[in-house]
Amino acid sequence: MKKLPAINATVLLKKIKPKLIQMEPFSNYLLIAPCGMNCGICMAYLRERNKCPGCRDFSTDKAKTRLACKIKNCAKTVNGFCYECEDFPCKKLAQLDKRYRTKYSMSMIENQLTIKNTGMERFLESEKAKWTCMRCAGTMNVHKKICSKCGEKQ
Repeated sequence: MKKLPAINATVLLKKIKPKLIQMEPFSNYLLIAPCGMNCGICMAYLRERNKCPGCRDFSTDKAKTRLACKIKNCAKTVNGFCYECEDFPCKKLAQLDKRYRTKYSMSMIENQLTIKNTGMERFLESEKAKWTCMRCAGTMNVHKKICSKCGEKQ
């Protein structure tokens, strides 16, 4: 399997048109936020109105949650992932991870360790298996546990 290059979102986004970022969540590594969240399965990304473009889309300031995110805006993770930081996992990430593990059965720390240990391509493959609706092959919403396409509950 071909290994994906290291992510430098600022350089990549200058070369890629913003519409390309709004693509299928399991093939677009720009949808993986610095904290390890797959923005492609997030309620804000999947909704029809006021759709969030994802944490690595710097072409717009529409996403209020992204603008306020202390993890995303951390100077140590501007172009990479939290696992690259010597403070990994920091207190902010640990708190966010605990909330997501408790409420949504997903670990951002585990996501980052998977990316670090197996690579982005394998991580995206595992995300596809985990978050694809069995009924219609749509994308499951991590926050509501329903398919964004057919409404099937997980």
